[in-house]
Amino acid sequence: MGISNTIQQLSVFLENREGRLDTVLKILAENDVNIVALSLADTSDYGMLRMIVSDPHKGKAALKDAGITAMLTDVVALRVPHAAGSLSKAMHQIVEGEINVEYMYAFANGADAAAVLKSDDPARVIDILKGSGFDVYTADEAYQANR
Repeated sequence: MGISNTIQQLSVFLENREGRLDTVLKILAENDVNIVALSLADTSDYGMLRMIVSDPHKGKAALKDAGITAMLTDVVALRVPHAAGSLSKAMHQIVEGEINVEYMYAFANGADAAAVLKSDDPARVIDILKGSGFDVYTADEAYQANR
């Protein structure tokens, strides 16, 4: 697994053509891999599908067996209360720590939300956030969200 308190994100490059996303989703479903959160960004030629799933290693293996390239990346899932300014306060701490956030997406998780952050130093992001009083999801919490 990755760094303590990081979670594994499953990422897939998708050709920008009809049916490609459906294929990936069917493979995960057939292998009982639940998608907890996802982000899909596109360009004219391809898309990048980033997912938090119930079993990232199983998902990656299932996709590989089907001939689809997938990778695992360490990310941080910040617990964000549903209150104005919560995410801003956390991001301010990260900026003060001189960490660049490469990308971020979020999903609702009951009383809170989770902001998934990718940076070049996830362990430091976790230290900064926890040191500033913010809560970070563990892998078990993130993979089982909304179940």
